[in-house]
Amino acid sequence: MVSPRLVPRPAATVTGVAAVAAAAAVLLAGCGDGARSGPASRPAAAPGRPAAPTAPGPPSAAGPAPLPVAPGAGRLHQTPAFPGTASAGFRDAMADLWLAVTTGQPALGQPGFFPLAAYEQVKAISDPGADWRDRLWHDFALDVAAAHRLVGGGARLVRVVVPASQAAWIGPGGCYNAAGYWHVGGARVVYRKDAAVRSFGIASLISWRGEWYVVHLGAVLRSADAGTVDQPAYGTGIPGPPGGC
Repeated sequence: MVSPRLVPRPAATVTGVAAVAAAAAVLLAGCGDGARSGPASRPAAAPGRPAAPTAPGPPSAAGPAPLPVAPGAGRLHQTPAFPGTASAGFRDAMADLWLAVTTGQPALGQPGFFPLAAYEQVKAISDPGADWRDRLWHDFALDVAAAHRLVGGGARLVRVVVPASQAAWIGPGGCYNAAGYWHVGGARVVYRKDAAVRSFGIASLISWRGEWYVVHLGAVLRSADAGTVDQPAYGTGIPGPPGGC
């Protein structure tokens, strides 16, 4: 779950359609594959950069609300079920991610982010909870802010493309894992703005009990404590490549 992202992206075939919530038709295709190394140390904060939150706060009561994604599932045991992209859980997770990006509020994307309780079961490290808060969520908050600056206002989600043929099961014993999960890298968030189709990537999705969750949005590893947008592009971009964990 923490090896460097590869810049070159091989072509991949993607298919599938599903409706997304909140008036966004989300076309959902395939999933991907991976095998990356374990948790990385946090780089030093950039001088003068405000710190991102290390734990998700509640969304504003007066603002938009995220959709639930398999509430309480993180406290249950993992299953080998392959995650689909036509499920209500995936649709709602991607709607929440888009809501977080378009509002610049990471907390709105938390239901679609890999659950803390599940991560505490997955990782065979001394303090997986601290790693989740101080690295995974911290980086997600930075990356949401970066994606928000890229997308701006007036954008509409078109579809989320997941390269299914590249998905891989990452079993216990690898990548500091105590439990296994499905992994896919390089899904594409496709949106329309000013009559033009644009896109950016999701660095890593991993599964819990048959649902995909975001675990790295902009990058798996980074050289500075700053937000990253994964492979922004005009058009739909190219999903993948396979690899990572």
